[in-house]
Amino acid sequence: MSEDGTPVTLYIYDLSKGLATAISPFLLDEEPNGTNTPGLAENKMNSSCETEDNKNENCEVVEGIWHTSIVIYGKEHFFGSDGISICDPGGTALGEPQRTVDLGVTYIPRAVFEDYLEGLRTSTFRGDQYSLFKHNCNNFSNELSQFLVGQQIPQYILNLPEHILAKLSGSGFGQQLNGILSNLSASIQPTNGRREDSPDYVQLTSAIEEARRTSHVLEEKRNELNEKLARREKKKNKKKRKEAKRASSVISNGHSSSGEILSEVSRYREEQSRESSRRMSEPVEVMPSAENGSNHVTSNEVVDDLEAEERREREERKKMRDPPVVYRDLLDIRVEFDALVGLIDGKLTPEEMQSLEELHQYMLEDEGSWALGDSFLTFIDRLLHDKTLSEEVPIKTLNVLACAALKDDVILLLHQDRKEHILMNYANEVDRLPLEQQKGLALFMCNLFENISSTEWMLYISEWQLGTTRISNIRVTTKVAVNSLLAENADLKDRGSAIVHNLACKAVKTVVFDDVAVELTMAILQFFNSNPPEEQLFRCMKALTRFCQISSQDVPQLIQMIGPNPSTFKGKSERIDNCIAEISKKLR
Repeated sequence: MSEDGTPVTLYIYDLSKGLATAISPFLLDEEPNGTNTPGLAENKMNSSCETEDNKNENCEVVEGIWHTSIVIYGKEHFFGSDGISICDPGGTALGEPQRTVDLGVTYIPRAVFEDYLEGLRTSTFRGDQYSLFKHNCNNFSNELSQFLVGQQIPQYILNLPEHILAKLSGSGFGQQLNGILSNLSASIQPTNGRREDSPDYVQLTSAIEEARRTSHVLEEKRNELNEKLARREKKKNKKKRKEAKRASSVISNGHSSSGEILSEVSRYREEQSRESSRRMSEPVEVMPSAENGSNHVTSNEVVDDLEAEERREREERKKMRDPPVVYRDLLDIRVEFDALVGLIDGKLTPEEMQSLEELHQYMLEDEGSWALGDSFLTFIDRLLHDKTLSEEVPIKTLNVLACAALKDDVILLLHQDRKEHILMNYANEVDRLPLEQQKGLALFMCNLFENISSTEWMLYISEWQLGTTRISNIRVTTKVAVNSLLAENADLKDRGSAIVHNLACKAVKTVVFDDVAVELTMAILQFFNSNPPEEQLFRCMKALTRFCQISSQDVPQLIQMIGPNPSTFKGKSERIDNCIAEISKKLR
């Protein structure tokens, strides 16, 4: 992925192959003259509109029954009755698209996108959930578009009139047409784009996918084996030191007899011999050698090269962006982790003890996030919510998470949460949490801005249902920012100003939506009335400058209507004066 991002394109097909235009009079006969219906193209005359007896300047037609797909990373992705499919661009039974729309560019890493796609494949976009008119390819394209570039696909595709759907499901003619379109939709399958038959292509694709899965499994096994051997070696060395210390203690004891000394040394040697025999008798998992698995080694080398290249790209992008405000030196991870262990010692199940050990490996032994198992977030969920535990437990848990947020691979942990939304559901309750938990939560979310990938995660706009409302990562992040900025506590205000600053100076080029910019602007203006210190004032003034660029009409109007005018703070510092000058250019 280049510094300029990866292009994202929408492919648009007409399932009716022009039939929708021809039958527009049947579908529009209940529509009042001159009424503009969403999803209809205006001023396009079909044959019935062009007759002498039926001229109408406002004549409307249904342009098509749309099928769409998303093209990214050189592949076309679409949703149908078989679930999510991937092929070469234009490589379906529909051939070339009727039109294409450039949706923009994305900065989301390919590995993150593929992980997200796999989550959709096994949840909301399974093949058995496909419906031609209610949950179709267009809903899938819209989901991907929002994830990748933060915007919806064109509304005329999404807003097919409800009365047309009713017409299709009602009359005999409509039922026939519905059947035709359903069959055509179900027949859309990837081809190689050049031949009608491509069994070899399908077989090759399956073989490649199987090889990829096998490589992944072998890599996991290698990691598990290395981890097991490392733990065993560590345990063995610890035992050796303990036994040697005990033998030394016996020898150094002045009243010990020579018989006691010889007995202790003999026992130590016997234990070492038994340990050696036990290790020799254990089965050992042997990984393929270079001679027997050269392809595997080559594959790993390619993966390593790609990962190294992506790391270099991330570092370059981090250098070029505005540095985020994070709190690196506020906490000592060893102190926080030991405090957490002391609070929950003896209160965990064996599975939770395993999760605690995984957290220890990740935070204190500098293992990668691969050390965190599938049930790790369930463990975190209990620490945050279990009222039978000490009220200090969620605070220490949040402090440990705040330290974890600074790690460059924390995104893998965050993506484990894409189904349950444990972290964001908890954060959504920020206004009902005790003060110390609010401070810990704000610190965690602020530190997540350290890395571009976790920053993008906080700005995801895909929604899920929580109770009676629908929320998203960006809405929750905004809520935490506003709640913290307008709090009475000085520490919480400081962290709130940092989150607002980081939101405004995010690395990705997709804009913060207008309503988010407006909401944050209103919070900033209210915050200005508290006479904040220079550092916090600068962060918010800089954010206000960015929001004036993002929402060039609404934000300047709010500043003038609500106040205080930024010029009130002239003279606080040179950098604040520079921000005020930029904002003043936007005010009328």
